[in-house]
Amino acid sequence: MKLHEGTIGTSYIVRSILVEDKITRRLEALGVNEQTKIIMMNKKGSGTVIIKVRGTRLALGRRIAEGIEIKEAPEDGAQRP
Repeated sequence: MKLHEGTIGTSYIVRSILVEDKITRRLEALGVNEQTKIIMMNKKGSGTVIIKVRGTRLALGRRIAEGIEIKEAPEDGAQRP
């Protein structure tokens, strides 16, 4: 799913980042890499999202949020069969 489709308060893992190279490098410098855990903090009607990554809140516009693929993170302490 795309980042802007996430649910507020839910933890996700970044699967891939598919935006311009310049933006990808900037996101990586801010700590948003593949396999990074993020938390969806807030969403705006315009598609802007606020995420928490490595203790820092970031606001991302819809165009960037559409280029970030995520998957739901497993719950901490969840037991696997």
